[in-house]
Amino acid sequence: MDLGLRGKVALVTAGSKGMGRACALGLAAEGARVAICARGEADLAAAADEIRAKTGAGVLALPADVTRAADVERLVAATCDRLGPVDVLVANAGGPPRGTFGELDDAQWLGAFELSLLSTVRLIRAVLPGMRQRRWGRVITIQSSSVKQPIPGLLLSNAVRPGVAGLMKTLAAEAGRDGVLVNTVCPGRILTERLLSGAAAQKLSREEFLERQSADIPLGRVGTPEEFANVVVFLASDKASYVTGVALQVDGGLIRGLF
Repeated sequence: MDLGLRGKVALVTAGSKGMGRACALGLAAEGARVAICARGEADLAAAADEIRAKTGAGVLALPADVTRAADVERLVAATCDRLGPVDVLVANAGGPPRGTFGELDDAQWLGAFELSLLSTVRLIRAVLPGMRQRRWGRVITIQSSSVKQPIPGLLLSNAVRPGVAGLMKTLAAEAGRDGVLVNTVCPGRILTERLLSGAAAQKLSREEFLERQSADIPLGRVGTPEEFANVVVFLASDKASYVTGVALQVDGGLIRGLF
């Protein structure tokens, strides 16, 4: 099936690991020209090499910290200069740290706001005018199932990420008549390094940890980054041409709510 992504320019932030890397790989496999960024240059280079080897696509790898306004401006400018205007934005960033209300100070609250919400605002601000002018664009943000259902111990994520979903829902109404589709994707438990770090914290083997993580998931297992990326690639494609303003969970049925 031709998803209509060949020749499109896709920018995937936090693209060196996990779900971001899988999204970049999936987009490149569909013929998109892909730019990825991350803070760690070694992991970034390794991800770019992997994507090139598996897809034959040209990949632009740019070190950047999306919590810094200057980095976002430089990232988008370099992508436009070397690949062309951004058609698909996958706004992704690491999640805020764990913590309960009494443990969190103002600096941590502000850090979560900058990481999850303000970085998304800045990235969209940099690419949206061009998308509107060309009357085609996809803005996708990777958030968390905490948008739909609070996760114990993740107060910052539970508080800030729903604000990103509100931003995206509002923006979908503003940008829809200009041909720009705006969606939020909410991963549940996906097999990433971040998830697996919980095994050591709980002093469990990988197998024991994954068994516990899977116990309340209707499909009986955690998802893979590739399964998550398949949904993002679809939303970026021409085949999703009537899908905008949604917050879609990819969680194996973990969230029990109706919406």
